[in-house]
This record gives sequence, C-alpha cells and structure tokens, in this order.
Amino acid sequence: MSRPRTTRLSRRQILAGGAASTSLLLAGCTGGGESGSGSTDGSSDTTDGGDSGGPDPTLYVAQVKGPIDMDPVVINDVPSGQIAGQIFDGLYEYGEDVRIQPKIAADMPTVERDGTRYIVPLREGATFHNGDPVTADDVVHTMTAPVDEQTANASEVNMIDTAEVVDETTVQFDLKYPYGAFTTAMVRSVVNASVRREDPEAYNQEPIGSGPFRLVEWEPENYATVERVDDYWDTAGQPAVAGIEFDPIEEQTTRVTELETGNVDIIETIPPQLYETVESNQSARVTESPGVGYYYLAFNCANGPTSDPRVREAVDYCFSMDQAIENFVEPSGVRQYSPYPASISAEWEFPVEEWSAIPHDQDIDAATSLFEEAGVSTDYEWRIIVPPDDMREQIGITIGDGLQNAGFENVEVQRLDWGTFIQTYQSDEGPNSEDAYNMYTLGWSGSPDPDAFAYYLLSQQTNGVTNGTFHGYDEASAMLTQARESADYETRRERYIDATTQLLEARVHLPAYNLNNSYGVNDAVDGFSAHPIATEVQVATDHTTVSVSR
Repeated sequence: MSRPRTTRLSRRQILAGGAASTSLLLAGCTGGGESGSGSTDGSSDTTDGGDSGGPDPTLYVAQVKGPIDMDPVVINDVPSGQIAGQIFDGLYEYGEDVRIQPKIAADMPTVERDGTRYIVPLREGATFHNGDPVTADDVVHTMTAPVDEQTANASEVNMIDTAEVVDETTVQFDLKYPYGAFTTAMVRSVVNASVRREDPEAYNQEPIGSGPFRLVEWEPENYATVERVDDYWDTAGQPAVAGIEFDPIEEQTTRVTELETGNVDIIETIPPQLYETVESNQSARVTESPGVGYYYLAFNCANGPTSDPRVREAVDYCFSMDQAIENFVEPSGVRQYSPYPASISAEWEFPVEEWSAIPHDQDIDAATSLFEEAGVSTDYEWRIIVPPDDMREQIGITIGDGLQNAGFENVEVQRLDWGTFIQTYQSDEGPNSEDAYNMYTLGWSGSPDPDAFAYYLLSQQTNGVTNGTFHGYDEASAMLTQARESADYETRRERYIDATTQLLEARVHLPAYNLNNSYGVNDAVDGFSAHPIATEVQVATDHTTVSVSR
C-alpha cells in the first residue's frame, strides 16, 4: 500500500529527482535493491503539525545519498543504515557516544571459555511490527545469515563457529577464535527470521522490524518514508514525531538552500565552503562530532604500473595531500595519516607521529625519477575513478594535476555513479582490469575498533569485497588475521602496528582525511545531535527524543 504523498514532500521529491540518484558508501558500500515499496496497516498520521494541539509533525531529513537496501543482513551503506536504524532495534546499540548498551539484549554478554563463548540474555516483551515476538531464533538468524548467504557483511560475523538457542530468552555464540571486538559485531539490527526466511528479497523490499518506526514507502537510491509505531514495545523510546521522510539531495549547495528555506529540518554533511553560511543562519545551527571514519586514495596493486611500489611512491610525490585537504576538506574534516580515526589511535596508542613522518611532500623531481626507474612512459594513460562526492573528486583531480605536472598528458579522472564505481573497484579480474582503474578514492565508516578498518580494508581475506587494492603483502595480511583472532590487547596492538607500518610504507593506501559527522539543523528541531557513528541518526531512543515545533 502506498499513501498519498504530501505537497511538501512532492516539492522535495522534485529536488531529489534533480540530483543524480546514487547509493552511498559506508564507504565500502555494496549491493542494491530493486524497486519496491514497503507498507503496513495501522500507521499514524504524519501530516505536518501546526500550532499546539495539532497532529505531531513529520521530520524532514536530507541525506547525501539515497538508500539501496532495507534488510540489515545485506545493508552495507550509510544511508540505508541510517533509515534501517529507525525501523529495527539492535541486539546491542550505541548510546550517546561509542559505548555499547543492550537493547534487545537484556544485559551485556557473559564471556566464557577464554573469550570464545558469549552468552546473551534477551529482553522479554519485544515485538516486531506484525505482532511477532522477538525470539532467540531471530537473533541467531540475524548473526549467522550474512555468512550463510555469503553477503558482503560476512566478515563481520565469520568468527562465529556455532550459534544456538539455549532457551527462549538466551542465545549462545561459540567463536572459532577469541575475537576481541565481538561485542561491536553484535551491534546489529535484529530481523524477523520466520518472515525473512520465506523470501529474503521480498524482505528487503518490505522489512518487518521491531523499532520505533515502520517503513511505509521507499524507492531504492531515492526517498524513504517511515511512520511512528504507536504501540512500540519500548515505551522509553517512543518517538515525539509522527514520521520521518528521508530524501537524497546530492548537490551540496541545494541541501543548504533547502535548510535555509525551511523545506527540510535536517541536512547531512555540511560542505566546507558552506560552514559559515549555515552557522550564520538565524534559524539553523550546525551540530557535529568527529566521525569514526577514514578516507583514502587506494591503488590497483594487482595490475598496471601501480603494482610497482616505486610507482605508488612516485604518485605520492606528484602532489601534496596536506594542501588538498586544506583546500577541499577543512573545516569539514581533518588530515589523517593512518587508517585509524584519532579516537582509535589514541585509545590504542598507535604511533601516529611515526606514520605521519612517512614522506608525502610534493617533489616532482623525485616523482619523475621514480617513474623513469620503473619504466613508466609519459604517454601512459592514467585512470583515476572517484565516487559521486565532491571532496573525493577534488582529491582525484588534484592527483591528476600532479601527474600532469610530472609530464603525463593522458590522465582521466572519472566520476562514476555508486553502482558502477563499486563494481569497478571490487574486481581485479579480466583483461581490462588495468584499464578499469589505477587508483580510486573512497571512505569507510566503521565501529570503534581497529579491526573494523585494518581487516576490512587491508586484509587479503576481504579482496574484492571491501579491499580493492589486491596488494599481495602476505605477511601483513597474516598479522591482521592474527590481530583479530586474539583477545590479548598487547598482541593485537603489536600486530596492527607492524602490519599497518608495512602497508603504509608500501603505499597500498595514501590516507587522506577523516570527516566530522556534521548536520545542519533547523531551530524548530529539538534534541538532535550528531553522533560519532555515521549510521546513527538518533531520533527516538532510550536516551534521545527528537521533537519538532512548527
């Protein structure tokens, strides 16, 4: 069932349709759903409220990209995760910061057997939107389906050896090894197993969650509408708004204009050149938090000239990443010299100063010398691919300009739609793989553990899924596996340092920056703040209730 859309949404839909429909990026974003809409009966009225005493208003949110999936088992992009977070409750969830707290779980897990057994108690009384109780079987299915179905998220839970229902309110996970970050792996939205098993593809179109909102309408890579569940099982997290309408507005100036005119309540990601515009707006404000993320330049280490570390070093000397970040990213983000956000580096005492001392300054003479040594002719045709994001495109253009300064005339910086981009960087197969890309710019938003960045982006175990470098450094890859398979902090730390140092010196990646998670918020909105985790748009939780006064 599709409901008639309001006049207000129709205006915003026109806006969204004017921008390229794309999917996002956790940065490692994969997959995509087919067209469809979800609907359930019993939804509340989402008509905008006026004066006091009228219906509760709808919250209007402008995302950078539109969602591509609604099934948490397969979701691997930020926009989809932001919306699914309204529809589903997690086994565990993030609180106001990166600390983890129980939701469907009744308490933190009991850990036994040297860190390889986790026993999770479940709350009683949690229900899905169709009335089904949330059961231990639902939790087991949620945690095992990514591997069973060979999804892109499999590496997040592939350390589980067995998962079993102990009783109706208890789940036991036995791990293959003592995975130190398993609690973060359990921050997952719980799906309705009995419904999903019948038809996973249909479930992706019409998901049944247990969260404070239900999905009523969506178009993949475009808009999505959720409405309040008035009989939501967790009364402490009851929404104060009648619904939320998400629309992608890719063009950044348009997003800001829509906030200024009051057509949207919240906009995602304040572009650097428009910070002052938003901050000076008398009816809006900026809320931001340092993100748990990482943006980078990656090389095709499997094919073409960039398979030679001398060439990767030469590219590094063709331009100044420091200057590029200053020109195109600040104050939206900060320079980063490793795969780990500052919060993780500080907690783990990683040698950031040592990593930042790896030479990156522009040196055209050194670059041309290395190109000559590696036998790269100046008539070589370079291809840099970038996603549909202005900041990452500017980084790519800066690199292209640097290559031209080093004497190369044939340099192409190609901005691809998300689907094409993902398919391209994830594959090193075929005769045209070198022609497909030499380099790409991308970003990643992860959990607050080094494994979420090191293993997923740099391990050869994730080649073609989240690692598109295909670097071939066996020793470093083995150390990343050893780190994730140890429960000992010092062992993990040493392995991460050794592996990361080797890969940074080999310039498999050139770290670029980390963004603040920033939002422009209309003053009519109360209670909303940016969260360090990019997928967290917290509207109705046990600790946050967002309201709108208009």
